[in-house]
Amino acid sequence: MKKSGIIILLFWATCFGVQAQKLDKAEIAKQRANRLSDQMIRELKLNNFQAKRLREINQEKVSKMMEIEQKYAHDASIVEKNCQGICRERDKELESFLSFDQYGRYYANRPDFYKYDKDFAKNIGLAKSKKQENTLNKAVTNESLNTSASDPVLRPSVNR
Repeated sequence: MKKSGIIILLFWATCFGVQAQKLDKAEIAKQRANRLSDQMIRELKLNNFQAKRLREINQEKVSKMMEIEQKYAHDASIVEKNCQGICRERDKELESFLSFDQYGRYYANRPDFYKYDKDFAKNIGLAKSKKQENTLNKAVTNESLNTSASDPVLRPSVNR
């Protein structure tokens, strides 16, 4: 009886843990999309209809990008290629409801919007930059050089 109770408890804990992770990812995607949308709305001077439509599009595209970033976290080139494809999808959708001038401003500032979104993703730890990876590799290399044969325990080096 105790074993079955423990198994049930572990099962429920696992289910709720997975659900909490999904909620966290959804909340992060929403924050990321809203942040990008707010920036685009300000710079492009969108009306309420356009702003609402942009938020819907960005929510969908950011969710797709986050899936790609997590699935291919080991290969930045694949992430970059697929995210650029998603951005091209967004371009087509925006062209359908933005004015000619607004779309021209969007298209001219597209690299800035992309960077704005990626910087936010890096700050919350979703996307790895090559600079972060190189820093980590250097730290690991330096740390391993600071050990000796008489000291089998690896200790982090302290900067003083």
